[in-house]
Formats: sequence, C-alpha cells, structure tokens
Amino acid sequence: MLTARLVIGLAMTVVLLGIAGARLRYLWRLGSAAQPIEPGRRTSTGEIAKAELVEVVAQRKLFQWTGAGLAHAAVFWGFCVLLLTIVEGFGSLFTPTFQLPVIGNWPALGFFEDLFALLCVAAIVAFTIIRIRQSPRTEGRKSRFFGSHLGPAWFVLFMIFNVVWTLLIARGAQINAQEVNTTDRLPFLRGAFASQWFASLLEPLGRHTNEILETVFLLLALAVLLGFTVFVTYSKHLHILLSLPNVGLARRPRALGALLPVYSSGKEVDFEDPGEDDLMGVGKVEDFTWKGLLDFGTCTECGRCQSQCPAWNTGKPLSPKVLMMTLRDHALAKAPYLTASEEARAGLTPEQQAVATLPLVGPTGYAVEDPLAAYTASGPVAVIDPDVLWSCTTCGACVEQCPVDIEHVDHIVDMRRHQVLMESAFPEEASVMLNNLEHAADPWGRGASHRLDWAESLDFEVRVFGAAGEERIPDDVDYLFWVGCAGALDETAMRTTRAVATLLHEASVEFMVLGDGEACTGDPARRMGHEFLFQMLAQQNVETLNTAGARRIVVTCAHCFNTLANEYPQVGGHYEVVHHSTLLARLVAEGRLTPVAEVSSSVTYHDPCYLGRHNRIFSAPREVLGAVPGLRLTELPRNRERSFCCGAGGARMWMDENLGQRINVVRTDEALSVRPDVIAAACPFCITMLGDGVAQRQVEGTAAAGIEVVDIADVLLRSIRPDLTTDPVTTQGQQP
Repeated sequence: MLTARLVIGLAMTVVLLGIAGARLRYLWRLGSAAQPIEPGRRTSTGEIAKAELVEVVAQRKLFQWTGAGLAHAAVFWGFCVLLLTIVEGFGSLFTPTFQLPVIGNWPALGFFEDLFALLCVAAIVAFTIIRIRQSPRTEGRKSRFFGSHLGPAWFVLFMIFNVVWTLLIARGAQINAQEVNTTDRLPFLRGAFASQWFASLLEPLGRHTNEILETVFLLLALAVLLGFTVFVTYSKHLHILLSLPNVGLARRPRALGALLPVYSSGKEVDFEDPGEDDLMGVGKVEDFTWKGLLDFGTCTECGRCQSQCPAWNTGKPLSPKVLMMTLRDHALAKAPYLTASEEARAGLTPEQQAVATLPLVGPTGYAVEDPLAAYTASGPVAVIDPDVLWSCTTCGACVEQCPVDIEHVDHIVDMRRHQVLMESAFPEEASVMLNNLEHAADPWGRGASHRLDWAESLDFEVRVFGAAGEERIPDDVDYLFWVGCAGALDETAMRTTRAVATLLHEASVEFMVLGDGEACTGDPARRMGHEFLFQMLAQQNVETLNTAGARRIVVTCAHCFNTLANEYPQVGGHYEVVHHSTLLARLVAEGRLTPVAEVSSSVTYHDPCYLGRHNRIFSAPREVLGAVPGLRLTELPRNRERSFCCGAGGARMWMDENLGQRINVVRTDEALSVRPDVIAAACPFCITMLGDGVAQRQVEGTAAAGIEVVDIADVLLRSIRPDLTTDPVTTQGQQP
C-alpha cells in the first residue's frame, strides 16, 4: 500500500502542478508583452521585506475591517501553518512516520496545526454570513460584492473547507494506524486535539481499516490541495499568488501623492523632443507596464475600493473594482494575440482578431445603463466607456482601501493621458479650463494682473518679490507664500488667503509672495491627462522659484501643496513645502499665535483628499481648531483616511456632473447630519464645493440658514483678531 500511495501521490503532484505551472508560464508570457516597469519602485531587500511583513504577514489593511479582517487573517495564517501539514503529508508518502526536522516531535506543533485548521473553519462560517448579509441580491449597488464573480468565491470557501476536513480525518486515521497514543512515534500528534477527536471516532474500525483510511484521505487531501492550486491559477483567486510580488513592487507605500511622468519603454518621455514611437499614455492594454497587468491579476474582487469610491456611491458608472476586472478580462482575452508570433496571429479566430483591435476607451456612453457590461456586452465598441474614465476624482479612496496595493489612480490617469494627448477626446467643458491654463496660466482665465487683488483690503503691506528690485528672496524672509490660482482669483478662496496672511503677520512670520510671477501649478492639467501642459507650467514655475532662490514655501491649497511638494522634484524643483494648517498648528504650539476670543460654535471638519489621504496630514487642522476657545468639534461619520471626497479632484471642478447624484451634495448632507454651525476645511476646492452644497440645500429648505463653510484659518482668525470678522461668509461660502 505504501508503494501504491507513493506512486499515486507523486503522479498526481506532477500532473496537477504541471497544469498549474503551464498556466503560470502562459501568464508570464502575457506579462512580458507589456511595457517595462517604470523606475521609482521599491528596490532594496529591506523595503520589500518590510512591505511584505506589514501588508501581507501582519494583514495591516485588512484589520481596518474588524470582522472580515479577522476572518481573512485566520485563513491566511491558518494556511501558513497548514503548509507544515502539507509537508508532513508529502513526507509520509515516503515514510509513514515522517517528522519535520527539529520541531517535528513537539506536541505544541500538532496543537497549533489543529487550532488554525479550526480557525479556518470558523473563518469560512464568518465569510458565509458576511456574503449572505451583503449579497448584491439584497443590497444592489450598495453591496461591495456587486459585480464580483461570486460563484468562484463560494467554490473557494468550499475548497478551503475540503482541505481542512480531509487533513483532519487523515491525521485522525494516522493516529490510530501508527498507534501514536501507545508509542513514541509521531509525538507531535499527541497535541493535535481535533485530530485526536477524529481518531476517537475512527478507532472502533480497527488498525487495518485506519491504515486504509489514512492512505485514502491523505491522497484525497493532497488531491484537494493540488486541485485548488490549479483552480487558483485559472481564477480571480490568482491574487493568492500574485499579491506577494504586487505588494513588494508597489511604487510607494500607498501609491498616492505624486503621479509619475509619462514613460515609454521604461524611459521618461521628453516632451520637448519626443520620439516617433513614444507612447503617450495607455491606448492599448499592452501599453500598461507589466506591473499594471500584475495589478489587474491581483485584484481580489473584495470591493473595498468600490465601497469607498465617491463616483460609484453617487450613481456614476465607475467602479474601481470592475475597472480592474474589466482590464484583466480584456488582457486575458487578448492574450492569444499578444503571446503569438506575427505569423501565428494570422491564424487566430475572428473573435480573437476582433478582441485584438478593440479600442481600450470608446466614444459612446453604453456603460451608463450597465457599468458591468462594458466588455461583456455583445458587440461593444470599446473595452471601457469614457464616462467610467472621466468620473474619477483621483481622491485615492480606492488605493487607500485596497489590501493588495493596486494603483487604480495611476492607471486611470494613464488612460486619460492617451485620450487627451493622442485622441483629443475629453469632456468638452474641460476645454475651457485647459485653454485658460495655456493662455492665462490660471483655470479661470483672469490673468496675472489680478493675482494681488486679494491683498488690497489688508491693514498691512504684503511684500512682493521683485517689487523692490530683489533678484533673490531676502534672507529675512521665512516663507514664500504660494497663493495659488484659487487663493488669488476666486472670491471664496481670497478670504482664506487674507486670513492666512494676517495670521502670519500676527505671528511675526516674514513672508513674501510672487504676485504676477505665479502661474498655475498644473495640477488640473495633469489630473486631466494633459501632461504636456503640466510640464510647461511646472517648468515655468520651477524656473521662477529657482531663480528667486525659494527655500521654504507655505501654501493654502491642498492640490498646490501636493504638486509643489511631491511632483515638482520631477522637474527640478526641490523645496521645503508646508501646508498652512501645519504651519498654523506649529505657530499656536510655539505660542506665537494665541487664540483668546471665544468662538461659541459647533464645527465639523472635512478632510480634503489631497491633504489627508494623499499626504497624511490629519492632525494639524484638528490641532488648529482644538486650540480655539469655546469651539465644539464634531467629527464627520467618514473622516481621516475614509473621508468622502468633495467632488472637485481629478479636474472634476471644471467638468459638469450630470450622472447620478452630485458628490458635493452627498458630502454636504453628511456634514449637515451632525448639525454644525460651521463646516471647516483646509482646501479652497473643498470649501467651494461644500459651500455650493449648503447653498443648494438651503434653497431647497433642508438646511438651516446661517451655516458657514470656511477654512480653518478663518476660524482661528476669529479668535485671534475678532475685530476682523466683519466680513461674514454667505451660505455659498462667498463674499457678499
């Protein structure tokens, strides 16, 4: 019997692992057809090891969701421990009394193996309850599983259960067959309490029968495991294998903050002298890097990204999860073409030829009716509907939530780049903003001559670089105050600019502004996909800043902050950039600003996406508000990392929102639900969007009059200089 089970076990292993290996080789060839990986990813062994330990072994992101996180961790750690039983199982094919070296005779080993086996079963029960309660049949689009392949998910739970019970029965029979309880053989099984229970059930059958059962269930357990391995390589559960390299090769810990420049064949495109074959963004699935294809294959379809996406939650066709699934399915459908030689491509079927010529992004809006049918609908004109692409606010909620470090925002922007730069296909209303950026260097087209209008009503003089003939910023200047387009030209944001300038003056912080020397940082152009325009504006600003000798810059706009701090180093601009919330919190802590007047108001704070999620600045704005006497701070239901977008990011500020609900109104309703007197933020885009939302609700009669939407600097100023708070904010957040 020993020889038979060895032959059967080895034959089964060779065949099934051979099938799985062939599939992995095929996927490797598909990945090789993509673009080379871009620079800037984790390279050191230490960085990769730390990422694997924190994200994979410790399951950091999954523990954000207590119930499901614990269940997933139980399965993951359970399988890590049960791998020892697999080694023991293969060893027993050769020697019935095989033991692991060193630890193989510890009863504690058997105890922990059985403990984690039962934890896996408990996790299966938990997953079953979660999937039933959050079923798309009952919750519709609100279910994070909406659009996921639920059939394979249920099959995987069934297979995990099969792995556990077959192993336990095989070990129970082994206890009886090897007479573990009466000899010193296999002492580790003495601690295997669950296996001992199965052994007690099987003991009346006799030793000979148990020997047969041991062989049968051992082979069955190995067959289940090997069959599971084959299934994984052919299903969405490929993430079990791909998540390890995907996490290790992530570009940055959260894939947030800076966008990458445009790369072609692994090299940055020179927009001043581009090559004839340079790719401008992603127009075909093979234009993604192989790390992009790895992202698509790593998607677990858990729906965490979908559940937090502001576009999906307001009825837009964009689901980050479904987008990744769609790109994965398209890559696999196009694989026969991509992996074939030029000669072999001519022999592909008509269907395979059609897939190969299918545009990545289409010209029509078919996905609005059914966002899940973008690729599978009969005769689609493209893989992805443009409304899917342009619904993204680049808020980063999807990236923040993803447990396997998929870089959704990067992929969306790369596809936008191709649409803008190569197809000139983008929302018509955005063309006005882009034209204004090109000709006036600001989104509104007001021009540089108005960039100092905000300072006219101040009771002190603002120093302007060059006004006194300076060629370099003087040494006595602590900060260059980057006012930004909104802060200089938008009536709402001007109030924030004046408040920050006044507070800096009160704290005796010497600052200087560029005045008409400023131009838009290029953030809206880059998020739109117009990389050429971004490069033009960025290089212009960097030249100005470097010529002026800028060292430390303070900025009020979260988008300007992100661009100056994280993206300008790509074009030679290296500065110490601080957001005004951080600087004000520091000045208050140092006693250079002392709030004295009581502000008896209930305030709720909205975390801007580009300040919070993208740059991890959560505490400073709250410290500023917390320092104001009399102020009562109430947190929004969704805050900090899970803050809900205002709807302005990704250049959506300048695009109509005509699908589903308005994102800013949904966020406004959430803010109004805590009944504040003041809604505070730390970004001019957020203040405009939330102010418009409050105004709409007041017109409809669902919001109380007098609710203000202001910057945290304005709230602080009310306590430090109450004599200046005679310029009240209207419900729209604008000056009268």
